[in-house]
Amino acid sequence: MRSAIEKILKDYQQSFSEKQYDEENNDSDILMAIFQITPVIKRENRQYWGRELGMIWQRIVIEVFKHNHYEFQPAKKINTDEPYDLMVGKQAIDTKYRIGSGDSGTLKKLKQYGLLLKEEMGLNPVMLLLREDNLPAAITACRTGGWLVLTGEDSFSYIKNHTGVDLKEILMSYAQAFKIHP
Repeated sequence: MRSAIEKILKDYQQSFSEKQYDEENNDSDILMAIFQITPVIKRENRQYWGRELGMIWQRIVIEVFKHNHYEFQPAKKINTDEPYDLMVGKQAIDTKYRIGSGDSGTLKKLKQYGLLLKEEMGLNPVMLLLREDNLPAAITACRTGGWLVLTGEDSFSYIKNHTGVDLKEILMSYAQAFKIHP
């Protein structure tokens, strides 16, 4: 499993190093530390970094559950949507780096997904957010839609409780190991 995580991180290290860069949050996080992405670099293209760091978070969490939880199931499409990233038992887990959109369409979709999973499919929707600085309206919309929303340390605790893997410790061991060269 560690080699799979290292491969994911190495692939993104190369991608980030090749990235050419085209607003004032100074918060950092564990994934930013691994690649030494400063808040200044991240501000230069927030959408790009949010999308890419979110995909890393998703892929790593899926990898941990796939190798360490006997009830792991990959995501399934419902119509054309994929309202969760993985399932363990009756828990439909969605991963997000951060929820920062106050867009009414986004909030409506998050609520609909939660209600679909909970009320129509009998699942327990769980959202694992890496960052703590999420938009409160988005968190409220998710909770209203039936999601159990966990952020930061609570997400890492959930992963450890369900897989036995201390993902935070693993990721911290890679701090600065995949420094990018923009």
